[in-house]
Amino acid sequence: MFRLNQRAFKILATEIEKAANKDPIAGDVAKKVALKRLDKLRSQKGKPVTETELKELFKDILPYFSDRSIKQAIKVNRSPNKLWLLPTVGMVIAGLSGVIWIINLPYPMIRRPVARTAPILLLPSYIRMDRNYRQAIAKVEQADQLVNNATSLADLKLGAEKVAQAQQHLDKLPVWFIGYEPRVYMNFFRVGFLFTLDEFKAARANVGRMEATIFQETNAMTKLESAETSIKQAKQDYQQALDEPSKQNALSTWQSGIDRLTQLPTTTLANKIAQTKLDAYRRDFQKISGFIIGNNRTNTLIGSAQVFANKAILSCESMPHSVEQWQQCGSLWQEAILRLERIPLEYPGFSKAQNLLADYKTNLGNIKIRQQKEADSVRAFESAKSQIINLPKQVDSNNRERVISQIQQIIFQLEKVQADTTVYQEAKELMILAENKLKQIDS
Repeated sequence: MFRLNQRAFKILATEIEKAANKDPIAGDVAKKVALKRLDKLRSQKGKPVTETELKELFKDILPYFSDRSIKQAIKVNRSPNKLWLLPTVGMVIAGLSGVIWIINLPYPMIRRPVARTAPILLLPSYIRMDRNYRQAIAKVEQADQLVNNATSLADLKLGAEKVAQAQQHLDKLPVWFIGYEPRVYMNFFRVGFLFTLDEFKAARANVGRMEATIFQETNAMTKLESAETSIKQAKQDYQQALDEPSKQNALSTWQSGIDRLTQLPTTTLANKIAQTKLDAYRRDFQKISGFIIGNNRTNTLIGSAQVFANKAILSCESMPHSVEQWQQCGSLWQEAILRLERIPLEYPGFSKAQNLLADYKTNLGNIKIRQQKEADSVRAFESAKSQIINLPKQVDSNNRERVISQIQQIIFQLEKVQADTTVYQEAKELMILAENKLKQIDS
């Protein structure tokens, strides 16, 4: 093998020409010397010339010689190899691969004759089936654990991925192949697997059940998230509500969200999650709704109490009143008091009710005092009248003292009649008559 081949020689000779033209004084001489050296290398046998040798060869005579041309020449000056065999080998390998690919196509009319005569050629199919079988079984088991024992939405999502992967591996197992070719494979290689049609169908059915479970769980999770979002929004709307209708709408939405949580399928993970949150949601709702109910009840009781109080006030106007009227007025105040006393301590408005209760009881006490005053006055007046009836018509020396005593007793009874009573005016008139009669007897 020569140290410099023809292709490298041409590259270097061209560069010598260029470098010589750049040196007009010694260019021609340097060109001849360089070509002579180069030709000598081309005729020498041995190892290919190195880049260092070429640089030493030209640097003393051609200072403008390009290092790039030296590198290019070194690159093409490599020893010849057997690369020409690669295309041929590649074509042979491609041809064999094509034949193997055709033989391993999933068609019974191709595979079965080959399986009887040369099953080794179906090795790629068996390897692929073995891998898909093992992956399918593994993915089904993983999916079963994640889906049927899920503790979170992340488990369901990962389980859905495993189900999809198991389905892909099952799809790559040809049904017609199961039950025949696996046995041929085992008989020939003495190893492998035996995946029956029943097992294949069971795996398919298990995947189908898990897909249905995932679909149900996903829908339940969607409903759970929607209900929780509705409850949270209702709580926020209630806190921001400025009027009673807005609060009622928020509470209605809140209750609807709680109802939707109770309607989730009982076998789903979403239902289990909802059960852990329902107590808190219900407690908050009952606290708010209880406050509103208590407030409404308080307002209702206070309102009805005020109605009775107003009636009592109207009934007690324009005094004096008889005992019966005072009793009726007191009954109205008593009804108002009873309604206020029905307001529990924990209800809102309890303090207001207590203030009204104190006023109403004070008014009822005044009414009872006036009623008693009226009753006592009427009793004294009636006693005085009955004594007047019993007075003798004629007064003489025999009964004078007794009559005076009777008149004094009548005056004493009339003095018991108090002002602002129904008999006060009559008692006052009788008092004048009695006093005049007493003066007349004394004179």
